[in-house]
Amino acid sequence: MAALIGFQGDADLNPVNRFVRLVKQREFNAEIFKEIAGKKYTELNGFCLMPNHFHLMLHEIAEGGISKFMQRSLNSYTKYFNAKYDRSGHLFSGRFQSSHINRDEYLRYLSAYIHLNPNEIKKWAGRAIEYPWSSFRDCVIENRWAGFLRPEIYIDQVGGMKEYSDFIKETSITKVERKLESVEHPMFNMFNT
Repeated sequence: MAALIGFQGDADLNPVNRFVRLVKQREFNAEIFKEIAGKKYTELNGFCLMPNHFHLMLHEIAEGGISKFMQRSLNSYTKYFNAKYDRSGHLFSGRFQSSHINRDEYLRYLSAYIHLNPNEIKKWAGRAIEYPWSSFRDCVIENRWAGFLRPEIYIDQVGGMKEYSDFIKETSITKVERKLESVEHPMFNMFNT
């Protein structure tokens, strides 16, 4: 299962930009998300935080787990953000979008789509492995999140960390988009709307 969340709000109060800054400045306490994930509603398999959205690849462990995880995570983050910046109201626009991943090929290419996303940012183009707000580095070098991030579900498909790194390096975002279109999966349609 994967989730894609969009944000609302003006550029000055963009919650993801502020979230990324907090992570970068080590002001953000990831314990909130670890505690929520510790309830074992879900297992985090991959992620990428972008300037105006983020991608999560989640494996549902308990029925309704992804909805519970997203509700608790987004509510907790909204409360934290609003308290820190002395504001109120919503940060996120609408309900998160998700789709069931039911094919290995789709899982593999969706992970590539998520990990290649930083290439859309001019500063990070061609340097996705260095992008610190993505799980790509954790999949091919060293997992900074230990038991919290579980990417084995797609890394093992290609034979290991080195093979996954090679797969991503050899795969263009155009090829990923074509593959995702070819499996005619509803999740890809949300990326292009």
